[in-house]
Amino acid sequence: MSDEADLGALLTVTRGDGGRLRLDRIALIEAVGELGSISAAAKTQGLSYKGAWDVIQALNNLFDTPLVEAAPGGKGGGAAQVTPRGRAAIVAFRRIQSELDAALSKMDATLAGEFSRDLFWSLGMRTSARNALRGVVTRVVPGAVNSEVVLSLADGVEIVAILTRRSIEDLQLDVGRPAIALIKSSFVVLAKGENLRTSARNQIAGTVAGREDGAVNSEIAVDIGGGKTLTATITIESANTLELAVGDAVTALVKAPHVILAVE
Repeated sequence: MSDEADLGALLTVTRGDGGRLRLDRIALIEAVGELGSISAAAKTQGLSYKGAWDVIQALNNLFDTPLVEAAPGGKGGGAAQVTPRGRAAIVAFRRIQSELDAALSKMDATLAGEFSRDLFWSLGMRTSARNALRGVVTRVVPGAVNSEVVLSLADGVEIVAILTRRSIEDLQLDVGRPAIALIKSSFVVLAKGENLRTSARNQIAGTVAGREDGAVNSEIAVDIGGGKTLTATITIESANTLELAVGDAVTALVKAPHVILAVE
């Protein structure tokens, strides 16, 4: 296989810290659109249902509106459809890929292969944070040392981060600026019931969309609305004590200092 073909296959469109649209993800979205099922689409891509669902949740979190709308249905799957935003993303990606492949063919006559590959080296940062949620800054409350930044993730869904004034200046965080909230899943605490009294600045209401038990911990996916999903990693003992099951109403608690903001 030629260098040009390799580069075309590895095309990645980056969108901020952690936001990456790759060929394999586009292929998964296309398969969902064709088959109308996440489980069926996962099989065509060599993925487990959970792996495909995780990819779709991550993409929905990073775009202003969901690329795929689906009803979680376990391994059997549920009805799923690609939204107009998702179809637009497919068309845009395929167009970029086509133009890049054509450009590489032209460059081959004048550029050495090694130099050509260097031009496409990705400088995008990667993060170990399980949650990367795109939003827009709606409020900045200045303080003497630290300031409060409010990010709107979806209609009626906000998250608050505490940053130093220097960080806010460096990131140029102003009202209307798109940003990504990074939150480790271990920083997300789940609670059931009403009238909670807690010191956590962020109390986000949602519904359990999925539960995956491991040897020690459980990974709980919480639908917080607007196509956004927040993932929490808690002990199995805690998950069993709360009797967490798909469809349960829960509140995700996140301390404001545990929210990291990133910009493009």
